[in-house]
Amino acid sequence: MLSIKCCQSVSLFHQQLGQYKPLKMHFMVSLMGPPFPTLINTHMKNKHQFSVEEVSISENGEELSGVVYNARIRESCRVGDVDKAMKLLAQMEALGFSLSLGSYTTVIEALGDVGRTLEAEAIFMEMVHLGLKPDLRVYNVMLRSCLRKGLLELADKVLAEMDALGIGRNRATYEALVDYYGRAGRLNDVWVVIGEMSREGFGPDSFVYSKVIGVYRDNGMWKKAMEIVREIREMGVSLDKRIYNSIIDTFGKCGEFSEALEVFEKMREEGVKPDIMTWNSLIQWHCKAGDVGKALELFSKMQEGLYPDPKIFITIISRLGEQGKWDVIKRNFENMKCRGHQRSGAIYAILVDIYGQYGRFQGPEECISALKSEGIQPSASMFCVLANAYAQQGLCEQTVKVLQLMETEGIEPNLIMLNMLINAFGIAGRHLEALSVYHHIKDTGISPDVVTYSTLMKACIRARKFDKVPEIYEEMKSAGCTPDRKAREMLQTALLVLQQRHSSSSGTVVIGTASE
Repeated sequence: MLSIKCCQSVSLFHQQLGQYKPLKMHFMVSLMGPPFPTLINTHMKNKHQFSVEEVSISENGEELSGVVYNARIRESCRVGDVDKAMKLLAQMEALGFSLSLGSYTTVIEALGDVGRTLEAEAIFMEMVHLGLKPDLRVYNVMLRSCLRKGLLELADKVLAEMDALGIGRNRATYEALVDYYGRAGRLNDVWVVIGEMSREGFGPDSFVYSKVIGVYRDNGMWKKAMEIVREIREMGVSLDKRIYNSIIDTFGKCGEFSEALEVFEKMREEGVKPDIMTWNSLIQWHCKAGDVGKALELFSKMQEGLYPDPKIFITIISRLGEQGKWDVIKRNFENMKCRGHQRSGAIYAILVDIYGQYGRFQGPEECISALKSEGIQPSASMFCVLANAYAQQGLCEQTVKVLQLMETEGIEPNLIMLNMLINAFGIAGRHLEALSVYHHIKDTGISPDVVTYSTLMKACIRARKFDKVPEIYEEMKSAGCTPDRKAREMLQTALLVLQQRHSSSSGTVVIGTASE
């Protein structure tokens, strides 16, 4: 951790912090409302219904106690099986058992991590109603969950409740805010939070530095990003994996590949082991620049110490496919098998088939069967990779089928999958189907996030339904989601087109751009 003095010695940080006043959060209505009914009577009511006789017996015939239920729920959350945890919760509430304080915290954290904010909030409210006092960790989980989905008003309520109860913010609280504002491209707000952090004694660390570099990079401010990098180096700050990844990604995004590779080599010399993010960044930017040869060289080196990430397959396969280099794709696949990466090799082969449209697999069913024949049990992330492959091709029916197969396997399609489906319909120019998925999301009680609204706006623009874009934008704001830079840019585009249409019909000429 860097000290405040260390922070002040960074000239750019010092200059930026001097421009902003302390962060002031809006004190909204208390997060705690009227008595909240238990989950078994609300969210879980229609989903899991059990008789007392049915739920009090475990698989081996033994009667379960409240202690056992709590232990099993925590274990399910620990291994990432949130659906099983919620099923057990419904069972134990039907028997009159209650979650312990530790179990409440674990369940809220697990739900927050997978983006199930409404359920996390419901359990949080129930916890408070029962007289249990959430600690700082729970509030931070709720804050991260709300911010991850762009629910800024709800996040403000969480912060207001913390202030009202005298619960001080720690580094994790501030980093959640830095992360959100960074992803939203809100540079001024990032500096405001960093300023408050410093005043509270939390000097910037690698997480904060990497976020600042990323915000400058993503807003096209390469010189500012590089200035931060230079100042960090001049200070002699020890660079960790997070900062190295930010620097490499920044060089890659601005096309400075030799510098990116130089930093990569220095990273290894310093004993910092590259992770999947490091390799993916280098491979991705070389692919986008058309240097597929170097990308494949990096891909081969990555396999010497790491299992390939299926997400990067899509980047490589699509680029080679565009160039008609299917022989290279095949050779790469054979190399993977020789290295013993059977699992990744099977997924790679299926993605090649989807992108090449060879017809070897007639649909998602055959893809899943092929994976199972290799001894691979499809996971939620694997279904996401397949759905994304179909969605990128605009193959809507196949994308829908992946979701159906997912449900058959007992895995509930999450918001990420449904956003992919909206994207698939958007690419195919089928905006009405994209809108129907959006309404399905709302009808099932899932909270749309910024990605949902942005993807829907993009679908309407592709279909030239520009009049729908402002409506969706307003719905996004009404839902408590703060529009990001992409959403604002799409709104500007739609408003400009609508203004030009209106001017054409009235015989006037429009000069300039539309404003929100």
